[in-house]
Amino acid sequence: MSSSSALQTRPQPAVRPFDAADRLWAKSLFEARWGSALVVTRGRLHDLLSLPGMVAHFDSTPCGLATFHILGAECQLTSLDALDPGHGVGTALLESVVRAARAHACHRLWLITTNDNLDALRFYQRRGLCLVAVHRDALSHSRQLKPSIPLVGNHGIPLRDEIELELRLEPPS
Repeated sequence: MSSSSALQTRPQPAVRPFDAADRLWAKSLFEARWGSALVVTRGRLHDLLSLPGMVAHFDSTPCGLATFHILGAECQLTSLDALDPGHGVGTALLESVVRAARAHACHRLWLITTNDNLDALRFYQRRGLCLVAVHRDALSHSRQLKPSIPLVGNHGIPLRDEIELELRLEPPS
């Protein structure tokens, strides 16, 4: 038997809506990854625990969470955390949020990431999102709302700018 045939592929994660039973786990996740459940995008403070979301899981064990905010015909992806990168968790979560946005007749899904988040930029662009804006020095304003935002991010890159990406959504057929 060759080594490649001995490898088993991992099943795709299941995804379900975020609910009250997930709050303690989500709070711990957000504190570990973001310092708190509060994030700032485009000058607005979001409490991720109060937003709708999707939980990815393998055999009922959570492995990722995405939160979003729908306002009118737009859906903002406010967070996406995959605990096991490279195994379809992030993709499954993004696809579930896209479905929710379409169900709410949104014509646009958008998100903000920071200039240091090279992994996110690669991930989202590979899944069809386009860069639409760079908001220069936005993090100096964000730090007024959330002072715990660090000055230096991933790869030693100074945290300065917000980068906006979007996916145009076609109406469901």
